[in-house]
Amino acid sequence: MQKSQTESRKKDHVELVIAKGAQYTKTTGLERMDFIHNALPEISLDSVDLSCKFLGREMHYPVLITGMTGGYDDAEGINRSLAQAAQKYGLAFGVGSQRAMIENPGLAKTYRVRDVAPDIPIIANIGAFQLKKYSFAQIDSLVSSIEADALAVHLNPLQEVIQAEGDTDFSGVLDAISRTCGKLSVPVIAKETGAGMSQDVAIRLKGAGVKWLDIAGAGGTSWSKVEYLRADSAEGFEDWGIATAESIIQCRGVLPLIASGGIRSGIDGAKTIALGADICGAAYPFIRSLREHTLDAYVEKFLKQMRICAFLCGCKGIKELKMAKMAFR
Repeated sequence: MQKSQTESRKKDHVELVIAKGAQYTKTTGLERMDFIHNALPEISLDSVDLSCKFLGREMHYPVLITGMTGGYDDAEGINRSLAQAAQKYGLAFGVGSQRAMIENPGLAKTYRVRDVAPDIPIIANIGAFQLKKYSFAQIDSLVSSIEADALAVHLNPLQEVIQAEGDTDFSGVLDAISRTCGKLSVPVIAKETGAGMSQDVAIRLKGAGVKWLDIAGAGGTSWSKVEYLRADSAEGFEDWGIATAESIIQCRGVLPLIASGGIRSGIDGAKTIALGADICGAAYPFIRSLREHTLDAYVEKFLKQMRICAFLCGCKGIKELKMAKMAFR
């Protein structure tokens, strides 16, 4: 059977990100922030417990492997391997855009991971533009078919306007999000895709009924660069966006936050918690380590770094880590 345009694009995206990197030149801003070292932590490393509750489920660490793929044959193995790792270490897991399975229901299997990840939060995923195009029954089926605990609605105007075949009419998106929030039985997470989120957008999304934000700031994978690799387009937007640290600062206090966008270590992740996020998330380093057959080693290092950060700040848990003191360079 001939692959659809959506199916082929999903495969291209993963292969280009892994092979070419396609990272921002600008940074997340997290490198300009340091924890204030506590020379008298008065706790043991063994006493550090970073467990938390997310979407009604217990997690061992405030870490989400964010949605990145699905909708083509090889994606099934990727999603299942990453979900198994998330289950093993007590993390959350998100699938990539499920648009492909609406167009071809036979691709639903590439997103289904609940059998290998029975206990962790799983997040479904669809583009905000698609909320205008598909019926509520179709959107609702994305959640039920993979037994998800929430639906991430991704906001990707930068990627779409650069993408040769992108959807560029974003009028009415907020109303579509509001309608979905009003009907869906699980929470809606509004998720940027690497260009960050501003405070005014966060406030409007809260008014629409969104329960969580994934700010996905600039400084990690540049989806405009990915699209440049796929086809010629209007250049000059490779570094467009709000840096991750700035986006966290702008959006904290509006809604619970997932901080993603260029998070490459447990130290980065701990910094986002101290800045005001509730959960940190990443995609690129997890899929890269999976491809390099080093996934377990990478996850274990990431989580150990988070625990050491907490220890060196004298923090036994998430609540204390959120109040850890930081200095700006």
